[in-house]
Parts: sequence; structure tokens; C-alpha cells
Amino acid sequence: MELYLMQHGVAEAEAQDPARPLTDPGRAAVERVTARARAAGVHVDACVHSGKLRAEQTAHVLAEDLPVPDVETRADLGPTSPVPPFAEWLAGQDADLSLAVVAHLPFLDRLTSLLVAGEESAQVVRFHNAGLVKLVPKDDVPGFAIDWVLTPDLAS
Repeated sequence: MELYLMQHGVAEAEAQDPARPLTDPGRAAVERVTARARAAGVHVDACVHSGKLRAEQTAHVLAEDLPVPDVETRADLGPTSPVPPFAEWLAGQDADLSLAVVAHLPFLDRLTSLLVAGEESAQVVRFHNAGLVKLVPKDDVPGFAIDWVLTPDLAS
């Protein structure tokens, strides 16, 4: 399984717009990252997102740019959602699947730490708004390894 984890793009402040849509610069950063990923040959079979507007908009930009045929909402990808149920769901997916997960901090940080180090608090990677992290299965032991990280600054 190839697993792509993306923190949503920069969103409006809640005081400005409670729905928290992407800002124009936030959308542009997502577009830069997904364009660079496409140029590098990234292929994604499916994408899941939290359903929060900023994550949904980010997922749809990713899906249009790569393109991704299947985009779905999952209620268990919120900022403070528990990580183990989603990790268990991942473990049951097809080994040939290439999946993008668009979500929030601290969920993505805890998920990545669990998948890579076996401990949610390990903090194995620093996420950036609109950044994309690729995880691949480890060779001879359970879990994942970080293959690469693409930040909006690197995608410029």
C-alpha cells in the first residue's frame, strides 16, 4: 500500500468564517503540491477526507489534479479523532491500494507516528498546511516508513 497523508491547506480563521474554507493562498499551495506530485508520477486510487470544508476542498483539488477517481468522507478523520480505529481500517485495505488521506492536526501527526514508530506520541514527521507525506510499508516488519515529504515551499 502506498499511503499519502496531506494536511489541509490554510483556511480562513473561524472568527472570519465559521465554515473555514481554504484561503486563496491555501488553495494555491495545495495546487502547487498536487501539480508537483503529478509531475513526479504520483498515482492515487482513492482519497478519504474528514468532511470538514477545508479538508474536503483540499481533497477535491488533489482529486482533480492527480486525478483520483474515488473521493469519500470519513467521520473518523477529525482533528481529535482517535487514531487506532482508522489504523485498523487501513490494515484491512488491499495491499495494492494507493490511498490519500486529507485530514488535520493533531490527527495526522498521531496517525503517522503510530504507523511508523508504533507510538502515537513519537512525532516522526512535521506536517505543513498543504504538505504531502508518502508512507510505504516497511520491508520485513509491520508498519510503514516515510518515503518522502513534499511541502508547499519545495513545490514552488
